[in-house]
Amino acid sequence: MKVLNLRCAHDHGFEGWFASEDDYLAQAERGIVACPLCGDTAVTRLPSAPRLNVSRQRASAEQAKAVAAPPSQASSHALAQSNWMRAMRKMLDNTEDVGERFPEEARRIHYGEAQERGIRGRATPEDADALREEGIEVMALRVPEALKGPVQ
Repeated sequence: MKVLNLRCAHDHGFEGWFASEDDYLAQAERGIVACPLCGDTAVTRLPSAPRLNVSRQRASAEQAKAVAAPPSQASSHALAQSNWMRAMRKMLDNTEDVGERFPEEARRIHYGEAQERGIRGRATPEDADALREEGIEVMALRVPEALKGPVQ
C-alpha cells in the first residue's frame, strides 16, 4: 500500500492511498485522482519523508518541542479543511435533498404551504436571485464529490 501526500491546484492538501506507484500513475493519467474538497483533478504529488528510526531520547525531545510549539500553517490549514468537511457532512445529514425542485420547495416552505425543514438542491443563478428578491435566503454551496456517496 502506498500513501501519498497530494495537493490540488486550489492548494487543498490530502492523502491518497494506492496499491502501488504504478496504480497512482495510472489513475492520475486517467484523471480520476481528485481533491476530496473541490473535485479538482489537477493534482500534484508532494514530497514525503520516509519514517526514520531515531533514538528514543531524541524522539521524546522532539515530541515535547512539537507539543509546546504553536501549530504550523500547514497543520492549521489541515484542521480548517477537516472542520469544513465535518460541517459539510453535518449539513448533508441534517437536510433533505429536493434536487431540481429546490426553488419550488423553498417557496412552499417560505409561504407556509409545506413543513419547515432544512433543504438542499439545485437552482440556477436566476432562480436563486428570484428567491432572494422574495425574501427567501439561499446560499450556493458546492458539495465535494467525496461527500455525495456513502462514507466508507
